[in-house]
Amino acid sequence: MTDKTLRKFRRERIIGRYLLNPAIGALEKVGVRSTLASELETTGRKTGQLRRVRVGAQFDSTGAWVICQHGTRSGWGSNISANPNVRLRQGKRWRTGIAQFRPDDDVVARGRKFGVIGAARVVKALETTPISVRIDFTD
Repeated sequence: MTDKTLRKFRRERIIGRYLLNPAIGALEKVGVRSTLASELETTGRKTGQLRRVRVGAQFDSTGAWVICQHGTRSGWGSNISANPNVRLRQGKRWRTGIAQFRPDDDVVARGRKFGVIGAARVVKALETTPISVRIDFTD
């Protein structure tokens, strides 16, 4: 990993952990839910405890697409590698599914399909080693 990539990864992690995720969490506690952010629940690869992270998801009839901006370098990406059984919140409902990385998928094109103006630019600005993740629902 280059120094520039590592700096970018650390900067994005700090922004997400200490600014964006707490702000979205506070809004959710008062009842404001965003269609832009869903919660993904994985099982910790070391502890076995459930871990939740906010992600942008594009839902369809059989599952959802998520972009893992840092690939398996991210905590939840590593957790999926160790155990692909996940849960994803769709609105107020939790859906169970199996996640798998799709390295053959075009991440930039996938980001454009999320339907958020500027989403592809945000992904591009924050990504280091992005990869698409397909979650196929099993419930």
